[in-house]
Amino acid sequence: MGDPTCWLDETCPDCGAFVGDRGTRPCPRCGLSAPRPTAGRAAGATVRRNWAGSHTYRAPRLATPTSVEEVQDVVTEAPRVRPLGSRHSFNDVADTDGVQVSLDGLPPVVEVDADAATVTVGGGATYGDVVEVVDAAGFALPNLASLPHIGVAGATATGTHGSGDDNRSLSAAVVGLDLVTGDGERRRITRADDPDLFPGCVVALGALGVVVSLDLALVPAETMHQRVYDHIPADVLADHLDAITGAADSVSCFTRWQDRVVDTVWLKSTGDPDDDPEDLFGAPRAPVDRHPIPGLSTEAVTPQLGRPGPWFQRLPHFRLGFTPSAGAEVQSEYFVARTDAVDAFEALWALGPQLDDLLQISEIRTIAADDLWLSPANGRATVALHFTWHRRPEQLASFLPVLEDALAPFGAVPHWAKAFTVHREVFANRYDRLADFAALAEQFDPEHTFRNPYLDAYLL
Repeated sequence: MGDPTCWLDETCPDCGAFVGDRGTRPCPRCGLSAPRPTAGRAAGATVRRNWAGSHTYRAPRLATPTSVEEVQDVVTEAPRVRPLGSRHSFNDVADTDGVQVSLDGLPPVVEVDADAATVTVGGGATYGDVVEVVDAAGFALPNLASLPHIGVAGATATGTHGSGDDNRSLSAAVVGLDLVTGDGERRRITRADDPDLFPGCVVALGALGVVVSLDLALVPAETMHQRVYDHIPADVLADHLDAITGAADSVSCFTRWQDRVVDTVWLKSTGDPDDDPEDLFGAPRAPVDRHPIPGLSTEAVTPQLGRPGPWFQRLPHFRLGFTPSAGAEVQSEYFVARTDAVDAFEALWALGPQLDDLLQISEIRTIAADDLWLSPANGRATVALHFTWHRRPEQLASFLPVLEDALAPFGAVPHWAKAFTVHREVFANRYDRLADFAALAEQFDPEHTFRNPYLDAYLL
Protein backbone atom coordinates (compact mmCIF):
# COMPACT_ATOMS: atom_id res chain seq x y z
CA MET A 1 0.00 0.00 0.00
CA GLY A 2 2.96 2.34 0.53
CA ASP A 3 3.45 5.15 2.97
CA PRO A 4 0.35 7.29 3.45
CA THR A 5 0.63 10.83 2.13
CA CYS A 6 -1.50 13.87 2.81
CA TRP A 7 -5.09 13.95 1.64
CA LEU A 8 -6.12 16.97 -0.38
CA ASP A 9 -9.78 16.56 0.48
CA GLU A 10 -12.03 14.92 3.06
CA THR A 11 -13.33 12.23 0.70
CA CYS A 12 -11.57 9.24 -0.80
CA PRO A 13 -11.57 9.75 -4.58
CA ASP A 14 -11.55 6.01 -5.19
CA CYS A 15 -14.60 4.89 -3.21
CA GLY A 16 -16.19 8.10 -1.91
CA ALA A 17 -15.77 7.24 1.80
CA PHE A 18 -15.43 10.09 4.28
CA VAL A 19 -11.81 10.26 5.48
CA GLY A 20 -11.90 13.26 7.80
CA ASP A 21 -9.70 16.32 8.03
CA ARG A 22 -6.53 16.45 6.00
CA GLY A 23 -4.01 14.06 7.41
CA THR A 24 -1.81 11.07 6.67
CA ARG A 25 -4.11 8.14 7.30
CA PRO A 26 -5.37 5.81 4.56
CA CYS A 27 -9.02 5.59 3.54
CA PRO A 28 -10.91 3.54 6.18
CA ARG A 29 -12.94 1.71 3.53
CA CYS A 30 -10.63 0.87 0.62
CA GLY A 31 -7.18 1.60 2.06
CA LEU A 32 -6.17 4.15 -0.58
CA SER A 33 -3.14 6.08 0.68
CA ALA A 34 -3.48 9.26 -1.32
CA PRO A 35 -5.63 10.76 -4.07
CA ARG A 36 -4.83 9.66 -7.58
CA PRO A 37 -4.70 12.14 -10.48
CA THR A 38 -7.77 12.10 -12.66
CA ALA A 39 -7.72 12.68 -16.41
CA GLY A 40 -8.85 16.16 -17.35
CA ARG A 41 -8.00 17.72 -13.97
CA ALA A 42 -5.00 19.74 -13.02
CA ALA A 43 -2.23 18.02 -11.08
CA GLY A 44 -3.06 18.06 -7.38
CA ALA A 45 -6.79 18.51 -7.99
CA THR A 46 -9.10 16.14 -6.20
CA VAL A 47 -12.27 14.31 -7.04
CA ARG A 48 -15.27 14.22 -4.74
CA ARG A 49 -17.69 11.36 -5.08
CA ASN A 50 -20.81 10.30 -3.31
CA TRP A 51 -20.83 7.65 -0.60
CA ALA A 52 -21.13 4.73 -3.03
CA GLY A 53 -18.54 6.06 -5.47
CA SER A 54 -21.14 6.14 -8.26
CA HIS A 55 -21.46 9.91 -8.76
CA THR A 56 -18.60 12.38 -9.24
CA TYR A 57 -19.27 15.97 -8.24
CA ARG A 58 -18.16 18.68 -10.63
CA ALA A 59 -18.08 21.49 -8.06
CA PRO A 60 -14.60 23.05 -8.19
CA ARG A 61 -14.55 23.98 -4.52
CA LEU A 62 -15.65 22.50 -1.20
CA ALA A 63 -16.04 24.79 1.80
CA THR A 64 -16.14 23.34 5.30
CA PRO A 65 -17.09 26.24 7.58
CA THR A 66 -16.63 25.89 11.32
CA SER A 67 -19.38 28.29 12.38
CA VAL A 68 -22.71 29.59 11.15
CA GLU A 69 -21.04 32.95 10.58
CA GLU A 70 -18.62 31.29 8.18
CA VAL A 71 -21.55 29.67 6.39
CA GLN A 72 -23.04 33.14 5.98
CA ASP A 73 -19.74 34.44 4.60
CA VAL A 74 -19.57 31.65 2.01
CA VAL A 75 -23.15 32.27 0.88
CA THR A 76 -22.58 36.01 0.66
CA GLU A 77 -19.31 35.79 -1.26
CA ALA A 78 -19.94 32.94 -3.71
CA PRO A 79 -22.22 33.40 -6.73
CA ARG A 80 -23.35 29.76 -6.61
CA VAL A 81 -23.63 27.55 -3.51
CA ARG A 82 -25.07 24.10 -2.82
CA PRO A 83 -25.28 22.37 0.57
CA LEU A 84 -23.57 18.96 0.63
CA GLY A 85 -24.72 16.49 3.26
CA SER A 86 -23.45 12.99 3.99
CA ARG A 87 -23.14 12.29 0.24
CA HIS A 88 -25.77 9.58 0.10
CA SER A 89 -27.46 11.06 -2.97
CA PHE A 90 -27.15 9.31 -6.33
CA ASN A 91 -27.66 12.26 -8.65
CA ASP A 92 -26.53 15.89 -8.98
CA VAL A 93 -29.06 17.45 -6.60
CA ALA A 94 -26.16 18.68 -4.41
CA ASP A 95 -23.86 19.70 -7.26
CA THR A 96 -22.92 23.14 -8.55
CA ASP A 97 -20.40 24.96 -10.69
CA GLY A 98 -19.62 27.05 -7.62
CA VAL A 99 -19.04 26.08 -3.99
CA GLN A 100 -20.35 23.02 -2.19
CA VAL A 101 -20.81 23.67 1.53
CA SER A 102 -20.30 20.79 3.95
CA LEU A 103 -21.44 21.38 7.52
CA ASP A 104 -19.25 18.61 8.97
CA GLY A 105 -17.05 21.28 10.53
CA LEU A 106 -19.79 22.97 12.55
CA PRO A 107 -19.78 22.36 16.31
CA PRO A 108 -21.80 19.19 17.04
CA VAL A 109 -25.21 20.07 18.45
CA VAL A 110 -27.67 17.52 19.82
CA GLU A 111 -29.80 19.15 22.52
CA VAL A 112 -32.95 17.52 23.92
CA ASP A 113 -35.78 19.68 25.25
CA ALA A 114 -37.63 17.20 27.46
CA ASP A 115 -40.50 19.57 28.19
CA ALA A 116 -41.19 20.19 24.52
CA ALA A 117 -40.29 16.60 23.51
CA THR A 118 -37.98 17.88 20.78
CA VAL A 119 -34.31 17.68 19.90
CA THR A 120 -32.27 20.39 18.19
CA VAL A 121 -29.54 19.04 15.91
CA GLY A 122 -26.83 20.78 13.95
CA GLY A 123 -26.90 20.91 10.18
CA GLY A 124 -23.95 18.52 9.93
CA ALA A 125 -25.38 15.84 12.24
CA THR A 126 -26.13 12.32 11.10
CA TYR A 127 -28.84 10.18 12.63
CA GLY A 128 -26.05 8.14 14.19
CA ASP A 129 -24.91 11.28 16.02
CA VAL A 130 -28.40 11.90 17.37
CA VAL A 131 -29.96 8.61 18.42
CA GLU A 132 -27.96 7.71 21.53
CA VAL A 133 -28.32 11.20 23.02
CA VAL A 134 -32.07 11.10 22.41
CA ASP A 135 -32.36 7.59 23.84
CA ALA A 136 -30.40 8.52 26.96
CA ALA A 137 -32.99 11.23 27.63
CA GLY A 138 -35.80 8.65 27.43
CA PHE A 139 -36.96 9.57 23.94
CA ALA A 140 -36.90 8.18 20.42
CA LEU A 141 -37.25 9.59 16.94
CA PRO A 142 -40.60 8.67 15.38
CA ASN A 143 -38.86 6.73 12.60
CA LEU A 144 -35.47 5.96 11.09
CA ALA A 145 -34.23 5.10 7.63
CA SER A 146 -32.61 1.78 6.85
CA LEU A 147 -29.18 3.18 7.65
CA PRO A 148 -28.30 5.68 10.39
CA HIS A 149 -25.23 6.91 8.50
CA ILE A 150 -27.15 9.60 6.60
CA GLY A 151 -27.30 13.29 7.52
CA VAL A 152 -30.45 14.65 9.12
CA ALA A 153 -30.56 17.85 7.05
CA GLY A 154 -30.07 16.07 3.73
CA ALA A 155 -32.47 13.23 4.51
CA THR A 156 -35.29 15.56 5.55
CA ALA A 157 -34.65 17.92 2.61
CA THR A 158 -35.16 15.07 0.12
CA GLY A 159 -38.16 13.27 1.63
CA THR A 160 -36.22 10.23 2.82
CA HIS A 161 -38.15 7.75 4.94
CA GLY A 162 -38.28 4.55 6.92
CA SER A 163 -41.24 2.17 6.86
CA GLY A 164 -44.51 1.57 8.64
CA ASP A 165 -48.20 1.99 7.92
CA ASP A 166 -48.43 4.57 10.70
CA ASN A 167 -44.95 6.04 10.24
CA ARG A 168 -44.50 9.22 8.27
CA SER A 169 -41.32 10.23 6.45
CA LEU A 170 -38.29 11.49 8.36
CA SER A 171 -39.16 14.98 7.09
CA ALA A 172 -42.46 14.91 8.97
CA ALA A 173 -40.59 14.88 12.30
CA VAL A 174 -39.20 18.36 11.61
CA VAL A 175 -40.99 21.06 13.62
CA GLY A 176 -38.50 23.88 13.12
CA LEU A 177 -35.42 24.77 11.13
CA ASP A 178 -32.80 27.50 10.85
CA LEU A 179 -31.28 28.27 7.50
CA VAL A 180 -28.96 30.73 5.85
CA THR A 181 -30.86 32.28 2.94
CA GLY A 182 -29.56 33.69 -0.33
CA ASP A 183 -28.82 37.11 1.17
CA GLY A 184 -26.62 35.52 3.84
CA GLU A 185 -29.14 36.12 6.62
CA ARG A 186 -30.14 33.48 9.15
CA ARG A 187 -33.85 32.74 9.23
CA ARG A 188 -35.85 30.54 11.60
CA ILE A 189 -39.08 28.86 10.49
CA THR A 190 -41.31 26.72 12.71
CA ARG A 191 -44.52 24.83 12.21
CA ALA A 192 -46.08 26.67 15.16
CA ASP A 193 -45.17 30.19 14.02
CA ASP A 194 -45.34 29.74 10.24
CA PRO A 195 -48.09 27.15 9.63
CA ASP A 196 -48.79 28.19 6.03
CA LEU A 197 -45.14 28.57 5.00
CA PHE A 198 -43.63 25.68 6.91
CA PRO A 199 -44.89 22.74 4.79
CA GLY A 200 -43.00 24.18 1.82
CA CYS A 201 -39.72 24.63 3.67
CA VAL A 202 -38.85 21.13 4.89
CA VAL A 203 -38.53 19.00 1.75
CA ALA A 204 -36.82 21.84 -0.09
CA LEU A 205 -33.80 20.19 -1.79
CA GLY A 206 -31.49 22.97 -0.65
CA ALA A 207 -33.31 25.49 -2.85
CA LEU A 208 -34.16 27.85 0.01
CA GLY A 209 -30.77 27.96 1.72
CA VAL A 210 -28.28 26.07 3.86
CA VAL A 211 -30.00 24.44 6.83
CA VAL A 212 -27.76 24.95 9.86
CA SER A 213 -30.02 23.39 12.51
CA LEU A 214 -33.30 21.52 12.83
CA ASP A 215 -35.79 20.75 15.59
CA LEU A 216 -37.26 17.25 15.50
CA ALA A 217 -40.29 15.96 17.38
CA LEU A 218 -39.66 13.04 19.75
CA VAL A 219 -41.71 10.16 21.13
CA PRO A 220 -41.10 7.99 24.21
CA ALA A 221 -38.27 5.47 23.83
CA GLU A 222 -39.23 1.81 23.60
CA THR A 223 -37.43 -1.49 23.31
CA MET A 224 -37.84 -3.14 19.92
CA HIS A 225 -37.01 -6.41 18.24
CA GLN A 226 -37.05 -7.66 14.67
CA ARG A 227 -38.00 -10.94 13.12
CA VAL A 228 -37.37 -12.02 9.53
CA TYR A 229 -39.59 -14.42 7.59
CA ASP A 230 -38.42 -16.26 4.46
CA HIS A 231 -40.12 -16.63 1.08
CA ILE A 232 -43.64 -15.27 0.69
CA PRO A 233 -45.24 -15.94 -2.70
CA ALA A 234 -46.20 -12.90 -4.77
CA ASP A 235 -49.89 -13.80 -4.71
CA VAL A 236 -49.85 -14.02 -0.91
CA LEU A 237 -48.28 -10.56 -0.66
CA ALA A 238 -50.91 -9.16 -3.03
CA ASP A 239 -53.84 -10.83 -1.28
CA HIS A 240 -52.69 -9.94 2.24
CA LEU A 241 -50.75 -6.70 1.75
CA ASP A 242 -52.56 -4.81 4.50
CA ALA A 243 -52.14 -7.62 7.01
CA ILE A 244 -48.44 -8.08 6.19
CA THR A 245 -47.47 -4.40 6.30
CA GLY A 246 -49.60 -3.98 9.43
CA ALA A 247 -48.01 -6.91 11.24
CA ALA A 248 -45.41 -4.74 13.04
CA ASP A 249 -44.45 -1.14 13.71
CA SER A 250 -42.12 -1.19 10.70
CA VAL A 251 -42.19 -3.72 7.86
CA SER A 252 -39.89 -4.19 4.86
CA CYS A 253 -40.24 -6.72 2.05
CA PHE A 254 -37.14 -7.64 0.04
CA THR A 255 -37.32 -9.24 -3.38
CA ARG A 256 -35.39 -9.57 -6.63
CA TRP A 257 -38.66 -9.82 -8.62
CA GLN A 258 -37.74 -13.36 -9.66
CA ASP A 259 -39.91 -16.49 -9.57
CA ARG A 260 -42.77 -14.50 -8.02
CA VAL A 261 -41.31 -14.86 -4.54
CA VAL A 262 -40.55 -12.23 -1.90
CA ASP A 263 -37.21 -13.30 -0.45
CA THR A 264 -37.65 -11.95 3.08
CA VAL A 265 -40.10 -9.91 5.15
CA TRP A 266 -38.63 -7.95 8.08
CA LEU A 267 -40.92 -7.15 11.02
CA LYS A 268 -39.71 -4.56 13.55
CA SER A 269 -41.92 -4.40 16.60
CA THR A 270 -42.29 -2.95 20.09
CA GLY A 271 -44.34 -5.99 21.11
CA ASP A 272 -43.33 -9.08 23.03
CA PRO A 273 -41.04 -11.34 20.93
CA ASP A 274 -42.87 -14.35 22.35
CA ASP A 275 -46.00 -13.16 20.56
CA ASP A 276 -44.35 -13.30 17.11
CA PRO A 277 -46.10 -15.86 14.89
CA GLU A 278 -44.24 -19.01 13.95
CA ASP A 279 -45.00 -18.25 10.33
CA LEU A 280 -46.25 -15.29 8.34
CA PHE A 281 -48.95 -16.52 5.96
CA GLY A 282 -46.99 -19.72 5.56
CA ALA A 283 -43.54 -18.12 5.45
CA PRO A 284 -41.30 -19.57 8.18
CA ARG A 285 -39.13 -17.62 10.58
CA ALA A 286 -35.58 -17.18 9.34
CA PRO A 287 -33.37 -19.47 11.45
CA VAL A 288 -30.35 -17.12 11.23
CA ASP A 289 -29.74 -13.41 10.70
CA ARG A 290 -30.30 -12.24 7.14
CA HIS A 291 -28.67 -9.53 5.06
CA PRO A 292 -31.14 -7.78 2.74
CA ILE A 293 -28.92 -8.75 -0.20
CA PRO A 294 -28.62 -12.54 -0.31
CA GLY A 295 -25.08 -13.80 0.06
CA LEU A 296 -23.61 -10.78 1.84
CA SER A 297 -22.17 -10.97 5.34
CA THR A 298 -24.62 -10.32 8.18
CA GLU A 299 -21.92 -8.59 10.21
CA ALA A 300 -23.28 -5.21 9.13
CA VAL A 301 -26.96 -5.85 9.94
CA THR A 302 -28.79 -5.03 13.14
CA PRO A 303 -29.70 -7.98 15.42
CA GLN A 304 -32.66 -10.13 14.41
CA LEU A 305 -34.16 -13.42 15.65
CA GLY A 306 -36.44 -11.58 18.08
CA ARG A 307 -33.58 -10.28 20.24
CA PRO A 308 -34.79 -7.13 22.06
CA GLY A 309 -32.74 -3.95 22.02
CA PRO A 310 -32.92 -0.16 21.81
CA TRP A 311 -35.16 1.26 19.09
CA PHE A 312 -32.21 2.84 17.28
CA GLN A 313 -30.48 -0.54 16.96
CA ARG A 314 -33.53 -2.27 15.47
CA LEU A 315 -35.35 0.24 13.22
CA PRO A 316 -32.38 0.56 10.81
CA HIS A 317 -31.32 -2.48 8.82
CA PHE A 318 -27.62 -1.64 9.17
CA ARG A 319 -25.29 -0.93 12.06
CA LEU A 320 -23.12 2.14 12.46
CA GLY A 321 -19.46 1.45 11.92
CA PHE A 322 -20.10 -0.95 9.04
CA THR A 323 -20.61 -0.40 5.34
CA PRO A 324 -24.37 -0.43 4.82
CA SER A 325 -26.08 -2.18 1.94
CA ALA A 326 -23.59 -3.37 -0.70
CA GLY A 327 -21.39 -0.26 -0.76
CA ALA A 328 -20.56 -0.32 -4.48
CA GLU A 329 -24.04 0.36 -5.83
CA VAL A 330 -26.51 2.77 -7.35
CA GLN A 331 -29.96 3.33 -5.87
CA SER A 332 -33.30 4.29 -7.38
CA GLU A 333 -36.69 4.57 -5.70
CA TYR A 334 -40.21 5.27 -6.89
CA PHE A 335 -43.37 6.11 -4.95
CA VAL A 336 -46.94 5.10 -5.75
CA ALA A 337 -50.23 5.54 -3.93
CA ARG A 338 -50.95 2.61 -1.68
CA THR A 339 -54.11 1.95 -3.66
CA ASP A 340 -51.94 1.28 -6.75
CA ALA A 341 -49.31 -0.85 -5.02
CA VAL A 342 -50.52 -4.32 -6.00
CA ASP A 343 -50.84 -3.34 -9.66
CA ALA A 344 -47.37 -1.81 -9.55
CA PHE A 345 -46.03 -5.10 -8.12
CA GLU A 346 -47.47 -6.95 -11.09
CA ALA A 347 -45.70 -4.60 -13.50
CA LEU A 348 -42.42 -5.31 -11.72
CA TRP A 349 -42.90 -9.08 -11.69
CA ALA A 350 -43.30 -8.83 -15.46
CA LEU A 351 -39.91 -7.09 -15.68
CA GLY A 352 -38.19 -9.83 -13.68
CA PRO A 353 -36.12 -11.30 -16.53
CA GLN A 354 -34.70 -7.87 -17.39
CA LEU A 355 -33.87 -7.16 -13.75
CA ASP A 356 -31.98 -10.37 -13.11
CA ASP A 357 -28.34 -9.35 -13.71
CA LEU A 358 -28.67 -5.64 -12.87
CA LEU A 359 -30.60 -5.65 -9.59
CA GLN A 360 -28.99 -6.54 -6.26
CA ILE A 361 -32.20 -6.22 -4.24
CA SER A 362 -35.49 -4.33 -4.15
CA GLU A 363 -37.31 -3.21 -1.02
CA ILE A 364 -41.01 -2.51 -0.54
CA ARG A 365 -41.93 -0.11 2.27
CA THR A 366 -45.00 1.84 3.36
CA ILE A 367 -45.23 5.49 4.43
CA ALA A 368 -48.07 7.35 6.12
CA ALA A 369 -49.38 10.58 4.60
CA ASP A 370 -48.01 14.01 5.50
CA ASP A 371 -48.69 17.61 4.44
CA LEU A 372 -45.25 18.64 3.13
CA TRP A 373 -45.46 20.14 -0.34
CA LEU A 374 -42.69 18.12 -1.99
CA SER A 375 -42.91 14.97 0.10
CA PRO A 376 -43.65 11.85 -1.97
CA ALA A 377 -46.23 10.97 0.71
CA ASN A 378 -47.96 14.34 0.54
CA GLY A 379 -51.67 13.81 1.09
CA ARG A 380 -51.71 10.05 0.62
CA ALA A 381 -50.64 6.73 2.10
CA THR A 382 -47.71 5.70 -0.06
CA VAL A 383 -45.75 2.60 -1.02
CA ALA A 384 -42.05 2.98 -1.83
CA LEU A 385 -40.35 0.71 -4.34
CA HIS A 386 -36.60 0.83 -3.79
CA PHE A 387 -33.93 -0.64 -6.07
CA THR A 388 -30.27 -1.30 -5.25
CA TRP A 389 -28.43 -1.77 -8.53
CA HIS A 390 -25.04 -3.09 -9.47
CA ARG A 391 -22.81 -0.20 -10.47
CA ARG A 392 -23.18 -0.62 -14.24
CA PRO A 393 -23.96 2.90 -15.49
CA GLU A 394 -24.53 2.18 -19.19
CA GLN A 395 -26.82 -0.77 -18.54
CA LEU A 396 -28.74 1.17 -15.88
CA ALA A 397 -29.13 4.21 -18.12
CA SER A 398 -30.76 1.99 -20.73
CA PHE A 399 -33.02 0.19 -18.30
CA LEU A 400 -34.34 3.01 -16.09
CA PRO A 401 -36.65 4.38 -18.82
CA VAL A 402 -38.09 0.88 -19.25
CA LEU A 403 -38.73 0.63 -15.52
CA GLU A 404 -40.21 4.12 -15.36
CA ASP A 405 -42.52 3.42 -18.30
CA ALA A 406 -43.78 0.29 -16.53
CA LEU A 407 -44.56 2.32 -13.39
CA ALA A 408 -45.94 5.38 -15.19
CA PRO A 409 -49.59 4.16 -15.22
CA PHE A 410 -49.51 4.32 -11.42
CA GLY A 411 -48.26 7.91 -11.25
CA ALA A 412 -44.89 6.85 -9.82
CA VAL A 413 -42.53 9.65 -8.85
CA PRO A 414 -38.84 9.11 -8.06
CA HIS A 415 -36.96 9.84 -4.87
CA TRP A 416 -35.47 13.31 -5.21
CA ALA A 417 -31.93 12.15 -4.40
CA LYS A 418 -31.69 8.85 -6.26
CA ALA A 419 -31.05 7.83 -9.87
CA PHE A 420 -33.90 8.45 -12.33
CA THR A 421 -34.55 9.68 -15.87
CA VAL A 422 -38.14 10.99 -15.75
CA HIS A 423 -39.05 14.46 -16.99
CA ARG A 424 -40.36 17.52 -15.18
CA GLU A 425 -43.96 16.75 -16.14
CA VAL A 426 -43.94 13.69 -13.88
CA PHE A 427 -43.25 15.89 -10.87
CA ALA A 428 -45.72 18.55 -11.98
CA ASN A 429 -48.48 15.95 -12.23
CA ARG A 430 -47.81 14.66 -8.71
CA TYR A 431 -46.98 17.84 -6.75
CA ASP A 432 -49.76 20.41 -7.03
CA ARG A 433 -47.77 22.94 -4.98
CA LEU A 434 -44.82 22.98 -7.38
CA ALA A 435 -45.57 26.53 -8.56
CA ASP A 436 -45.95 27.67 -4.96
CA PHE A 437 -42.59 26.13 -4.15
CA ALA A 438 -40.95 27.93 -7.07
CA ALA A 439 -42.35 31.21 -5.75
CA LEU A 440 -41.07 30.36 -2.28
CA ALA A 441 -37.59 29.69 -3.64
CA GLU A 442 -37.64 33.03 -5.43
CA GLN A 443 -38.58 34.74 -2.17
CA PHE A 444 -35.82 33.08 -0.16
CA ASP A 445 -33.18 33.23 -2.90
CA PRO A 446 -33.88 36.07 -5.36
CA GLU A 447 -30.28 36.07 -6.64
CA HIS A 448 -30.47 32.31 -7.40
CA THR A 449 -27.44 31.52 -5.27
CA PHE A 450 -28.71 28.00 -4.61
CA ARG A 451 -29.92 27.22 -8.13
CA ASN A 452 -28.29 24.45 -10.14
CA PRO A 453 -29.20 22.53 -13.33
CA TYR A 454 -31.06 19.89 -11.30
CA LEU A 455 -33.40 22.44 -9.72
CA ASP A 456 -33.87 24.22 -13.03
CA ALA A 457 -34.78 20.97 -14.75
CA TYR A 458 -37.29 19.60 -12.28
CA LEU A 459 -38.56 22.39 -10.04
CA LEU A 460 -37.74 25.98 -10.81
